[in-house]
Amino acid sequence: MGLLATELTLTDFRSASERRVELAPATTVLVGPNASGKTNTVEALQMLTAGFSFRKPTPAQLVREGAPHGRADLRLEGDGRVLDVRCDVEPGRRQFSRNGKKIHAGDVAGNLMSVLFTPDDLALVKRGAQGRRDELDGFGRQSAPGYSRLLAAYGRAVDQRNRLLKEENPDLGLLDAWDASVALGGAALLHSRLRLFSRLAPKVEEAYESISGAEGLECAYSCGLGADAAELSRDELATRFADALAAARPEDLRRRQTTVGPHRDDVVFTIDGRDARAFASQGQQRSAVLALKMAEVLLAEEVVGSRPLLLLDDVMSELDAARRDAVVGLLLRGTQAVITTTNLGYFSAEDLAGAEVVRYG
Repeated sequence: MGLLATELTLTDFRSASERRVELAPATTVLVGPNASGKTNTVEALQMLTAGFSFRKPTPAQLVREGAPHGRADLRLEGDGRVLDVRCDVEPGRRQFSRNGKKIHAGDVAGNLMSVLFTPDDLALVKRGAQGRRDELDGFGRQSAPGYSRLLAAYGRAVDQRNRLLKEENPDLGLLDAWDASVALGGAALLHSRLRLFSRLAPKVEEAYESISGAEGLECAYSCGLGADAAELSRDELATRFADALAAARPEDLRRRQTTVGPHRDDVVFTIDGRDARAFASQGQQRSAVLALKMAEVLLAEEVVGSRPLLLLDDVMSELDAARRDAVVGLLLRGTQAVITTTNLGYFSAEDLAGAEVVRYG
């Protein structure tokens, strides 16, 4: 069975002075006008299951205006366990705890994973590479122990190297040291990212086939260290990365930034052999994103042994009837979900059977 989210309480969090939401074991629908606090609820649920927010807020932005501090509490129950996860926020500080014991943000994940689907995600295929890397890394931060630390350590090393490159006369000896640090950190991150991608990609392709029928989608990782990077060990990746940094140094000094590494890689979707970003219709691109979210749900189940919490923030209004049916039929069945909407008309009576409807505004 695994854990389920059963109750969320917000206190001076975002726009809510006090809000308590009981969550159904299947589907909870939050309905109300725009700016009524529905997305704030979804954000709190993501923070308390994943340890981060898709909005990337500062702690001060999470505190209700005029309040000295705020709090979000989530109860998880199942398999004979009860876990209370809390996030206390005040300007300049955010602190997580589990059953009263302080934990790091990176330790929040692992009990109950969550998969978030927002209208912005529907443009994931045609947006820049950063969004696709963030999607993969966001899943990795929840599914792989230590992934958050690898991501943060590599980011810091690249930032430090870039600061040095921006100096008028960079110390080349110091640059050698940062090259070594970046190569080691980047190899560790890339090795973990490629292992994750190798499990996710086949599920994306299978899910797309179930949505589109005859069309074939391929999901590939484009790596600046070579097409064979997935076949290399971590040490081999570090050596390859160090060589790439040495070769790119003249260009890096000219551009004053690090031009090679996993922070420049991409996830590429092709449909029937053609680049989906350039040639696919909007409907095909949205089907690819839907397939990616379906794959994340399935892989999350493999990782933790139970379906994740699915968070759908006003997505139904952006999908046509066929893709709404795909969401309901392929994502919601057997998955605990929290859905926000301004209009219950997007759901059939069958969809809402057994659902908890919570009204906002």
